[in-house]
Amino acid sequence: MILPRYRIAPSRIPGAGQGLYLEEPVARGRIVVAPDAIPATFGWDEVRAQPDPSAAMAAAVRWFEDRYTISLDWPDECYLNHSFEPNGLWHLGFVFAARDLEAGEELTVDYRHLLPEGEPEAFRDAATGREIIGFSWAESLASSTRALAALQAA
Repeated sequence: MILPRYRIAPSRIPGAGQGLYLEEPVARGRIVVAPDAIPATFGWDEVRAQPDPSAAMAAAVRWFEDRYTISLDWPDECYLNHSFEPNGLWHLGFVFAARDLEAGEELTVDYRHLLPEGEPEAFRDAATGREIIGFSWAESLASSTRALAALQAA
């Protein structure tokens, strides 16, 4: 569930397709996206064993440890694009405003939190050309927890 008003429109990130744009400002540390329907989670081997593994892997998101959801229907949350300098902080399926966000901004997250450990994304980062490779669960949880604590302390 996306909490502020938003719209889906062509992304300003080269090659990204559509993006999610905020239609109202959001204060630093506030929740922008919250999970609202998780019917099932799957291990990565189960994701890869789906009838159409390519589609399942493209629509899979890590939520915790080695558990993923598959959203083949592409809800609007799927239009969050990647950035190594995101304005949204992914933490256990929630996305927090990493700084004060203005209306009209495209919301981004770091896909390394969403990918399996060591798994490269099918594309490279548009801004830097660097590979996007999934963090370990421990690294994802530790770094997002530290970042969230810093956001809430300010």
